[in-house]
Parts: sequence; C-alpha cells; structure tokens
Amino acid sequence: MKGMDSTTIGKYRWRICALLFFATTINYIDRQVIGLLKPILSDEFEWSEKDFGGMMSAFAAAYAIGLLLFGRLVDRIGTKMGYILSIVVWSFAAMAHALAKSTMGFGFARVALGLGESGNFPVAIKSVAEWFPKKERALATGIFNSGANIGAVIAPIVVPWLAGTYGWQHAFIWTGLIGFVWLVFWIFIYEIPARHKKLTQAEYDYIHSDEEKPAAYAGELPDGVKPVTAAAVAAANTPPEKKRVSWGKLLGVRQTWAFVFGKMLTDPIWWFFLFWLPSYFATTFNLDFKKPNLQLFVIYTATTVGSIGGGYLSSWLIKKGWPVFRARKTSMLLFAICVVPIMFAKSTNNIWVVVGLISLAAAAHQAWSANIFTTASDMFPKYAVSSVVGIGGMAGSIGGSLFPIFAGFLLDYYKEQGDIGTGYNILFLISGSMYLLAWGIMHLFAPKMEQVDI
Repeated sequence: MKGMDSTTIGKYRWRICALLFFATTINYIDRQVIGLLKPILSDEFEWSEKDFGGMMSAFAAAYAIGLLLFGRLVDRIGTKMGYILSIVVWSFAAMAHALAKSTMGFGFARVALGLGESGNFPVAIKSVAEWFPKKERALATGIFNSGANIGAVIAPIVVPWLAGTYGWQHAFIWTGLIGFVWLVFWIFIYEIPARHKKLTQAEYDYIHSDEEKPAAYAGELPDGVKPVTAAAVAAANTPPEKKRVSWGKLLGVRQTWAFVFGKMLTDPIWWFFLFWLPSYFATTFNLDFKKPNLQLFVIYTATTVGSIGGGYLSSWLIKKGWPVFRARKTSMLLFAICVVPIMFAKSTNNIWVVVGLISLAAAAHQAWSANIFTTASDMFPKYAVSSVVGIGGMAGSIGGSLFPIFAGFLLDYYKEQGDIGTGYNILFLISGSMYLLAWGIMHLFAPKMEQVDI
C-alpha cells in the first residue's frame, strides 16, 4: 500500500477505534465510582480498610473469572455480540450499587460489575486485531486504552459533584446509564471488516497489508469487499468452530505464559492506583473528596498522554523499520524503568512532587498496557486473540484480587500503629519494582515474540 495516503485508503477503522475508546472510558468511570466515594461510604457504612479491600478483591476475582469466560465466548460469538452482552451486564450492575444497604450488598454489586466489565478488553483487543494492521495496532490500542485514563479524569470531577449535590446513590445511577447510550451507537455502527458495507476495498486491503495471509472471516462477504486470494476465500468460508483453539493448547505455548506473567505482575499496581489513591490523598494530605479534585485530575490526565504516547512509540519504531518484537520490547523496558521513581513518593511531604512521581508511574503503566495488549495480537492468530487476552487478563485479575487483601491488612496494621504512611511506602516500593520483574519474565518466555503456529 505504499504511496497511498489516508484519504485514498480510508479512515473508517478510526471510527471503530473511537467506539472502543468511549466504551473503555465508560468502563473506568463505572469502576472508579466506589473508590472516589470511599471516604463518604466508609463513614456511612463503617468500613475498615479490610472491608474495602475485601470488596475490591471480590470485584477482581469476578473480573478474573469473567475474563476467562468472555475471552472464550467472544472468540465464539464475535466482537459485536460480545460487547452488547458485556455492557448490558456491567451497566445494570453499576446502577445496582445505589440499592445496596450493607457491605455485603456492595460486595454483590461489585461481583456483578466485575463479571460484566471483564468483557471490555477481550472484545476491544480482538476488534483492534480485526480492524488494524500490526503497524497501527499499538497506537490504536493506546488510543482506546486512554479511555481508561479519560474515565479516571472525568470521574473525580463528576462523581463528587453528583454525590455532593444529589446523594451518593445518584453517582452510581447516572454513571451506569451512560453505557446504554453508547450501546445504541455500537449496534448501528459496528461490524467486522469483511461484512461492513461502508468499508472500501482499499482500506480492507490496507488492514491486512502486513499479514502473510489475508484475514480469516466466517460467512459471506459483502459486495465490494472481497478477499483477494483463493486462500483468503477459503479462510473466509471456514466454519468458526474450525478456528477455535482449546485453552489446554494455548497454555502449552510459551508465548501465552509471557503474556500471563506480564499481566499478573502489573495489573494489580494499576488497580492500586485506581482504588487507593483517593484514600491515600485523603489520609496523607487531608484532601476533601466531596468536591472535584485537582491532584487526581492531573494524575489521570498524565496517564492519557502515557497511553497514547506508549502506543505511538512502538508503532513509530516499527514504521522506522524495527522488527515488531524489538520495537515492543524496547518500548516496554523504557516504560518499566519509568515506574521505578514512585518508590520515592513517601520521601517528600510536598504534595505536587508526590503527584509528579505518581503521574509518571501511572502514565508509564498505561504505556506498558498499550503495548502488552498488542503483544497478544502480535504473537497469536486473530481467532485465538480473545482467548489469550482472557487467560492473561484472568491472571492479572487474580493478582488484582490478592493485592487488595494484602494492601488492606497492611494499611490497617500500620493505621493501628499510628503510621499508615509506612504502609503506603511499602506499597509504592512494590509498585516500582514489578514492571522490571515482569519484563524480565516475559523476555525469558518469549525472547523474540515469534508468531505462534497453532
């Protein structure tokens, strides 16, 4: 496709990326509401740090199970139906928090939310694999993944205002309703490339331009969008059940374990940033979370830059001629190093120095995330991507379910000692070291990240 500009090729794939971006934004708004309301709800329901950690653990455990199931399900029912199912479940679950009258009630709502929200990333990553060539996937992933950061930016502004003006129940209700608005656009706009009537032949060819074989899609192709080879025709008409790979076979592949450990060691750190930062700033710097918060706004704005910039860097290196695996790994090593300075967050009492260190670490995590998700579509065929993302995501959520329990016990212990700052210091030390450890293990299991031949 050399010599063709974006006008000639077409840009419809970026509309799909925009849909994924807004879905991820909503996903993280709904997820973060309880963390932002923690100071208010802890007073009303008399939660300890262990209580809150237990609810976050229940969410993470449900999210882990849901990722495994959704990953497999989406490879069977497709991306369009996968997102419909996911967002309906999580939107109802988000609103159900408003009905909770006890800690157990919140726990049940968190479990339902975890199950529903677990569909977001398997569907989104598979959609990117379907709609983008490898050289654009990290950028597209970074863009849609930045929705997590936009959600985290919007939530500290909107949620405290809703809670302070109308009551905490309204914060859950109105944020949950947004998902149903998005769903209308998804139903009418989305379809896979091989069946999309508005996709041009030129853009279809560009999407598959860096593959050895054209993409495989089941079913009849629309007029004007035809595979260009006999192999592609055969692939397009291969029944879906013949394109499925068992979990056992995927778990027997070293590349799967590279993705698993990369997620398991780093996902819990992001969840710590997401759920405990409001409490950290409230206890350490006495911030009031009944009104919009500038510090969290700055942190989560920085993560948006990290997510898009991280995806752009590896995509730029690939366009400059770097091999895909070298571009991904070099970028991820850089981002892992950028998390290390968070270890020194408790060495200063200046709130803006702390904000700067946490902003760098959170931005680096999102840059890391944009690339690690893309490694799944780099190493595995499209029909297995959602399953692999589900397995790795489940591993990340298992880590995410255990880490809040550990954090809750740790913070409660040091709170009883009158030195909760030491508890946060230990958590920051752990956060700063996990990414380099994850990078080393990923390199051990997949030195060159070759594509798997299943």
